[in-house]
Amino acid sequence: MSRIGNKAITIPTGVEIKQEGDQVTVKGPKGEITRSIASVISMNIEGSEAKFSRPDDSNRNKALHGTTRANVANMIEGVSKGFKKNLELVGVGYRASMQGDKLVLTVGFSHPVEFEAREGLKVAVPDATHISIEGISKQRVGDFAAEIRGVRPPEPYKGKGIRYQGEIVRHKEGKTGK
Repeated sequence: MSRIGNKAITIPTGVEIKQEGDQVTVKGPKGEITRSIASVISMNIEGSEAKFSRPDDSNRNKALHGTTRANVANMIEGVSKGFKKNLELVGVGYRASMQGDKLVLTVGFSHPVEFEAREGLKVAVPDATHISIEGISKQRVGDFAAEIRGVRPPEPYKGKGIRYQGEIVRHKEGKTGK
């Protein structure tokens, strides 16, 4: 029994959901998202609630049931509230800046690392050591943040690198002399 899949999603005012075949489109104050869902999962919209059901209890259908419900819930949250990830740069000389629509990172390499702003995402640099990524798609925001973090992940000895805001990096003890 999928506990997540059986929960109904409350649709907030100002948000519209439309289903055409396997495509689900969600419109809201922040934008519009379209995504395809599994054809075996059926979605029923009753008033201001969306419910999902599956045809049988096979393992694959159970997994798709909860995943589909979670994806649609994230779409609704994205078009109504949006998603945001904050990154911190920790290290001497590590800094970020925006040059037009490019994010430029100086993180200890012999060259600066540049990222083009992705479609549907807002990238901001409030100060030299913080990056803020906002968008309506949880997947796109998370992927772009992970790609930026992957340039220089935090290392365990001094903690230098790019990390998510609030991420705790466990430090290792270095070599000890005799």
